[in-house]
Amino acid sequence: MRYAYGVTTALLLAGSALTLATGFPAGAQVAQNDTAQMQNVVPRGGAPASFADLTQQLQPAVVNISTRQRVKVQNQNPFAGTPFGDLFGGGQGGQNGQGGQTREAQSLGSGFVISADGYVVTNNHVITADGQGEVESITVTMTDGTDYPAKLVGRDAASDLAVLKIVGTKPFPFVKFGDSRHARVGDWVIAIGNPFGLGGTVTSGIISAVYRNTGTGSAYDRYLQTDASINRGNSGGPMFDMQGNVIGINNAIFSPTGGSVGIGFAIPAEIAAPIVDKLRTGLAIQRGYLGVRIQQLSDDLAASLGLAKRRGEFIQSVEPGQGAAKAGLQAGDVVVKVDGKDVTPDQTLSFIVANTSPGKRIPIELIRNGQRMTVQAVVGKRPSEEELAAAQTFDPDSQEDPNSFAKPGAKPQAGPAVQQALGIAAVPLTPLIARQLGVSEDTKGVVITAVDESGDAATKGLQRTDIILSANYKPITTAAELEAVVKQAKAENREAVLLRIQRRGQPAIYVPVRLR
Repeated sequence: MRYAYGVTTALLLAGSALTLATGFPAGAQVAQNDTAQMQNVVPRGGAPASFADLTQQLQPAVVNISTRQRVKVQNQNPFAGTPFGDLFGGGQGGQNGQGGQTREAQSLGSGFVISADGYVVTNNHVITADGQGEVESITVTMTDGTDYPAKLVGRDAASDLAVLKIVGTKPFPFVKFGDSRHARVGDWVIAIGNPFGLGGTVTSGIISAVYRNTGTGSAYDRYLQTDASINRGNSGGPMFDMQGNVIGINNAIFSPTGGSVGIGFAIPAEIAAPIVDKLRTGLAIQRGYLGVRIQQLSDDLAASLGLAKRRGEFIQSVEPGQGAAKAGLQAGDVVVKVDGKDVTPDQTLSFIVANTSPGKRIPIELIRNGQRMTVQAVVGKRPSEEELAAAQTFDPDSQEDPNSFAKPGAKPQAGPAVQQALGIAAVPLTPLIARQLGVSEDTKGVVITAVDESGDAATKGLQRTDIILSANYKPITTAAELEAVVKQAKAENREAVLLRIQRRGQPAIYVPVRLR
């Protein structure tokens, strides 16, 4: 029997456990410590007699981070009692059908200072409530207990990294990134952080694996694995090597219980450092994008194709108009090499492409019908994580019920009036979603993400992926515009709204939907 345990991350958010963290290139040393002094701390060979001297030098640069945030919550559930009762967060009904209220949330995590003037690295989810919160205040607590306010300099959801700036003039002890490419399985490491709010906690272990892939399929699914104890609240804290370099940022744990079982992950410094540098200087983070839906080459898939195992990735679908399609890649191709780099579980296609500059022309080596060939592709610019999440909701290869609720990450934006009166949820139609749905990128409208089976919309045959072009002859480009039409119709005592609907591969039609 196979057991699958969720990857969780070290973070305390509003009193509950959250599971995420991230990593960066390392090279750490406290400002007042010189290289010769650092080298004398730990003997070159064998296990260290103690980590005390190394910890004493590094710990002042590790900080605790606490935030106060406003998080949007849904205060009513228009689909209560229906199969879609949980779609909008299960909130209780509010007065006058109004939603969009907020609540206060707090988070606790870890971070480390990377410069004497007070720049701090941590995880994005530590300061944004896993992407859902609006930060009101950030407090950085030093090892000696001194609190400083901090401001957010930059954040990147894709890599889960954030850079803060301490508001203060005091020279701060700091550490530097090292080179995680030299990390080897069996090397000693120590982790310093704020697990469960217990600041200044130090744990030790070894590197259990390098470039571990956890199967999430993300562009940054490439971690250093360690058996050093990592728990909730360690998010954003540093993983040090024996020379005092930050070689990773403690990010996640693999656990059946939510607690540490000796399998922790940190984002390698070589991945994180360039992102941190850009965030610190205010530069935009641009990543490469080909527009393919891929699958790892499993044993069965490799056997069916007569290919070697653990080499290459299988293309399930190709997004029209993107770099892969223009280069001639097809569903069923097996990509074995990208830009001269072998595609393996440790070096995925997503990782290679995401770390390639948009606009670069690269060779892609693939196998099609048993024949090896090479095509040239121009790498595009990767859409935002929000755009990708919304587009995945309308994946044409999805096997889900067409009326099932949106996948996690796609946030329905139709307000309570639309949800309750029409029995649908919808999001704006972006160019990326338009390509997924096979319509022109300049098509304007909103896309249905869910339909209440008990409503007239379902009776009239509306379903997820349908595009609403207009309502009562008024063009609709946002959920707010659709809600305005619904409210106006109710004010005029109309019993229905006339929607113009575009469905994949079919001409647009008008559908009257009764209000309730």
